[in-house]
Amino acid sequence: MLLAFDSTQQALRAEMLLEYADIEIDICPTPKEITAGCALSIEFPKDDLDQVQAIIVSEKVEIRGVFAKVENKYISISSNGEEAEE
Repeated sequence: MLLAFDSTQQALRAEMLLEYADIEIDICPTPKEITAGCALSIEFPKDDLDQVQAIIVSEKVEIRGVFAKVENKYISISSNGEEAEE
């Protein structure tokens, strides 16, 4: 799973919050097929999706969206808390 952001500040804030919650994450470049204002994204295990979304909502972290990699392309599974597909 992948979190994409519109700002580096929000990406770094999310990194700190997720690490504090002991969620295994990796910082990576935002894939070119995802339009985002920030070059950093956060990868995390699918099993942690509910916890990640709860942290994003409760801490009011601004994200571009949550994406899942399906057949070598990224599908938006939520954007600002709503289900969506791109």
